Amino acid sequence: MPIVEGMQWYAARDFASFATPGHRRGSGTHPDLIDLFGAKAWSLDIPVSGGATDVHFIEDVVEQAEALGADAWGADHCHYLVNGSSAGNLAFFLAHLNPGDRVIISRDIHKSLMTALIHTGVQPIYVAPQLHAELDFGIGIDPAQVERAIAANPDARLIALVSPSYSGVSSDLEAIAEVAHRHGVPVYVDEAWGPHFHFHPGLPVSAMAAGIDGAVTSTHKALAAFTQSAVLNVQGSMINNPRLKTTVGMSQTTSPAAYILASIDAVRSQMVLHGREMLERTLEMARAARERIRTIPGITIVDGETLGVARYDPTKFVIDVATMGITGFEAEHALRNRFHINPEASDLVSIVCFFTVGDSQATIDRLVSALETMARENRGKPPIQTTLRSSGSIVRPGIQVMTPRDAFFARSLPLPLAEAAGKVSADLVIPYPPGIPVIAPGDVIEQHKLDYLAAGVAHGFYISGAVDPELRTIQVVAD
Repeated sequence: MPIVEGMQWYAARDFASFATPGHRRGSGTHPDLIDLFGAKAWSLDIPVSGGATDVHFIEDVVEQAEALGADAWGADHCHYLVNGSSAGNLAFFLAHLNPGDRVIISRDIHKSLMTALIHTGVQPIYVAPQLHAELDFGIGIDPAQVERAIAANPDARLIALVSPSYSGVSSDLEAIAEVAHRHGVPVYVDEAWGPHFHFHPGLPVSAMAAGIDGAVTSTHKALAAFTQSAVLNVQGSMINNPRLKTTVGMSQTTSPAAYILASIDAVRSQMVLHGREMLERTLEMARAARERIRTIPGITIVDGETLGVARYDPTKFVIDVATMGITGFEAEHALRNRFHINPEASDLVSIVCFFTVGDSQATIDRLVSALETMARENRGKPPIQTTLRSSGSIVRPGIQVMTPRDAFFARSLPLPLAEAAGKVSADLVIPYPPGIPVIAPGDVIEQHKLDYLAAGVAHGFYISGAVDPELRTIQVVAD
């Protein structure tokens, strides 16, 4: 673990620092923060340059760690990120694409991929994930959709998609890679929710194992690394890695926190040495919890079995609660404020939880017990009549008349939602989580999407990206 060892070397010596950070290993830190985090945490907030390694990177511990990362995730090159998968998405697009290029891209993309479209000025060709009609649930991109999109856009420079989805569904990446490569087009995958896939055969195939050219994955999401940590993996001859290394540097801070990088270094070692056994334990706990939750009246788990799909992350739990007469927002509020349990997300229909190597039987028992209590207390309530999810049909593409970049930078004005249908959006309107744009710049605004957003805000949606986060108005391109 080169970065960890570099930090250990620094910590073992009584350095008098005249470099960043200014708190001087905690000496100048507010006492309340010392009490909150502990003195040792502050003493280990050191820089990479001049801390974990020398100022001029003669002994480049990051480069050494990234080489080990490439080996761990099965890539040719691995880039460690401290600005999350968001930085990797932007870096890859900047490295591979030019303004005006066509990109075939799934419409269930994360906010960060949409902002990469704006930054680079490319022309998205949106592809809608297949839907489970009854449950309004995305079930991935079909390889035949990619084949048709390439036939209609033979000049496309890239295929980009999210896999696994926020809800845990993986697309058939091996088949998609085969289709794209047959036409000489590389494939990029936002694999933010799948950093663990490569380390256990009971999980969907990882992007690198599937032959994908580039993929970003968030080590902080499903593995035991610090928040903001991620890795960007690439392989094959269609990606210019030296240029990518430059754009990675452009896309994140020039003052990276050594402790974030060290956490990637350590979790890489942990997964290589012990990942299979740790994940086996996690998967077994998830299997048992799933069976227990399935027996709770009024609650439905949506998973691979429910959806009829083979590629599903069994550590992801989409728990429908609308059938017991409450919204996902109400369930989240009760879990957080009454039971002190923190779910990942909620919408009108469901809550989302996921299990990791950091969970224990005790934490899982608390979740199951809380759900049992809520179901008992809400017995007899009429079910809520909605199936609209934040990642279902509501994010299907409509009519796009401008590129996201052109619309974002166009002269715009705010309109009340009641007057916005039929106008061209200059706004990013994103329920968060899951962070998938319902309305994107360049879209013709549709009434059913406005109705959904208004209902969501009334129930407590947090809206990210929009100029007016309370959605009293929406920015539209001025005529």
